[in-house]
Amino acid sequence: MKKIITAVIALVIGFTGFTQEEEESTKSVIQEYTPSKLLKKGQWDIKWFNNLYTQTESTFSSGTEPRETFFTSTLDVFTGVSESSRFNIGLLLEFRSNVNSDRNAFDVFSFDGESGTARSGFTSFAPAVKFNPFKNVSNFTIQTAFHIPLIDNETENGVFLDQNGFIFQNRFFYDYTFPSGDWQIFTELNTEYNFGDENDSFANDSFRLTPGVFLSYFPSSKFTILGLVQHSQLIDINNNFSQDFTAVGGGVKYQLTKELNIETLYTNFVRGNDTGLGQTFNIGLRALF
Repeated sequence: MKKIITAVIALVIGFTGFTQEEEESTKSVIQEYTPSKLLKKGQWDIKWFNNLYTQTESTFSSGTEPRETFFTSTLDVFTGVSESSRFNIGLLLEFRSNVNSDRNAFDVFSFDGESGTARSGFTSFAPAVKFNPFKNVSNFTIQTAFHIPLIDNETENGVFLDQNGFIFQNRFFYDYTFPSGDWQIFTELNTEYNFGDENDSFANDSFRLTPGVFLSYFPSSKFTILGLVQHSQLIDINNNFSQDFTAVGGGVKYQLTKELNIETLYTNFVRGNDTGLGQTFNIGLRALF
């Protein structure tokens, strides 16, 4: 492990040694290829993103509660398939590991499946398409995915893993870079329709709306600092259950090589109804070639 850490540090130092002229000569992936940007034909975009959510508070009670932690790892793979660069296809894969009963947050990486306190496994996959509906607005795109569950039961022995239902998801992306090039604003509206047997999932027959705003500042072409605000609203069609929460946070992205970048992100759930009030710690790697 020490050798790996040393190698990573040496790699980062090596890349930060580039001159300012080299940094500014061309746009980096983190500047140009936001989620609003589609791939050219033959390009590949692979993103591995990891989210650890942990909570000791919720809106269901006052004071602290036994810790619950939910780890989600997603792999998103897209490629460009059209000469006009207006249509991409992809596949999304999701893995989860959850622990409860006041276990340590890092126990999600034990993958021990201890009865009554832990569960883990691949929970869903989704074929996806991404397209630009307006030729004259290249920085507006839509991503459509159909999520198919891979689990039989949401909860086993008191441990929740993931919702057991189908999800028809549409994500609307738009970004704007200010004339100076140092600032960029990115907006997203995520819509999800959850459906399936109402006895299989708490969320089936519901609609979720999640708007978000991200503001990025680029001290250089290879480094960005960002802040974000997101809100999520779950609307149950049958009025059996509803939920909402608001999260704020920030993070950084760094372009390690021409093809590879890394990002870290932190968010805090500052308010909500029928939800936990926890924090998320995120890290992701993205390769575009």
